[in-house]
Amino acid sequence: MEHKIIFAGTVSAGKTTAISSISDIEVVATEEKATDETAQKKSLTTVAMDYGVMKLDGGDRLHLYGTPGQERFSFMWDILTMGGLGLVILIDNSSESPLEDLRFYFSAFKDFIRKNPVVIGITHMDVSPAPRLSDFHDVIKQLSGSGVPIMEVDAREPADVKNLLQALFALIQFKAA
Repeated sequence: MEHKIIFAGTVSAGKTTAISSISDIEVVATEEKATDETAQKKSLTTVAMDYGVMKLDGGDRLHLYGTPGQERFSFMWDILTMGGLGLVILIDNSSESPLEDLRFYFSAFKDFIRKNPVVIGITHMDVSPAPRLSDFHDVIKQLSGSGVPIMEVDAREPADVKNLLQALFALIQFKAA
């Protein structure tokens, strides 16, 4: 079986890094030199997508697609979510307004989220411990009225990324039941 999962979220949240940390193939990345305000955070930025594959037990394959974080590339978001089973939203806690970032991405992907499960990973909490996970939970309750798994994640750590995916797959299986 082939499965498709989408990683979305803010610039510098670690989408490319997360996919790279768990992919069994070399990640196909469409990174180019950052030329706008993104250049203040990092030198390269995803302009189309990232793509990796994770081989699962039993021969199944998990196709991992990372969206560009910049809104000017949002046309790719709808393209990349087609056929997806679930969404991982990564938020950089060291950004200027991480709670607003969560609101933005949750709203930007609301049509996909209505039909598919979502989990949220908060990155860079070691750099900026505030806001806390409970603050993110409060925002999600306002936006969705229900609980969504939210966890601290180091995108460089395969175990952290796999924990996010395990939570997402539990929701996918629950939905299917």
